[in-house]
Amino acid sequence: MTRPPSVITQTGPKTPCALRTLRHWFDTRDSDAPPDPRSADRIDWLRATPFVILHLACLGAIWTGVSATALAVAAGLYAVRMFALTGFYHRGFSHRTFRASRPVQLLFAVIGAACVQRGPLWWAAHHRNHHRNADTARDPHSPRIHGFIRSHMGWFLTRGAFRTDLARVQDLAKYPELRWLDRYDVAVPVLLAAALYALGGVLQRCAPQLGTDGPQLLVWGFCISTVALFHATVTINSLAHRWGSRRFRTCDDSRNNFLLALLTFGEGWHNNHHHFPGTARQGFRWWEIDLTWYGLRLLAALGLISGLKPLPARVLAAARR
Repeated sequence: MTRPPSVITQTGPKTPCALRTLRHWFDTRDSDAPPDPRSADRIDWLRATPFVILHLACLGAIWTGVSATALAVAAGLYAVRMFALTGFYHRGFSHRTFRASRPVQLLFAVIGAACVQRGPLWWAAHHRNHHRNADTARDPHSPRIHGFIRSHMGWFLTRGAFRTDLARVQDLAKYPELRWLDRYDVAVPVLLAAALYALGGVLQRCAPQLGTDGPQLLVWGFCISTVALFHATVTINSLAHRWGSRRFRTCDDSRNNFLLALLTFGEGWHNNHHHFPGTARQGFRWWEIDLTWYGLRLLAALGLISGLKPLPARVLAAARR
């Protein structure tokens, strides 16, 4: 007689919890399963260890020193990755405000994966969830509900936050290359770190006048640049829901913040975005600097993307009023 499904038990050896967590550093496949509700909001310190190490590694600048070359590499990687994150992970993947061919989509997905903010499916799923539940108890990074530290970075390290809700990104999950990047989200960052270390070694031998080496480019080009990129990005979750102006009466606490808009290439016009997220443009007025919008328009002019969703006239008229 067959047992009912509810009482069928699993047999065979189970992977110890610590080893399973360590495996998730490299393969996030099992993270798609919902976590135990009793521990979903707790920080998973073992799994968060690489995040902590990345921050501590920035102190390596004390020993490596700094050079103009290292600063230029750090700034360049910050800018390129910020554009991939804001232009494609956010406005492209999360909100579908333009179309891109699969090669272009993959290129910027890889660059976005180098931001160490997990994979493209994870990023889009969490952001879509944020818009559905902004500043409610179901919003994992609402400063109104959870306070500053939790909304800024604590939520990112919880057991529940590691999961990719594939039900929210079925339009993206059909691309196997995006699912691979999501599953092995550590692969691109590790390759970038290794490439920077190798580049520094080459420059030390071939162009010693640049004053750099492998450890220096690793610390500045990868660690410091990535940490700065992460904290600039998540200020939109924390600070842009607390400080700034509110042009539109949205159902959340989103605000426009000029300084954050500069740091995040236009994401700081957050109240604009929450009022009308269906456009690739977030700076609604001519003086609202939106570097990502300018970059997307350039890609459209070059024929690399198409179908940029503009700002409707009625929304623009409301912004002017």
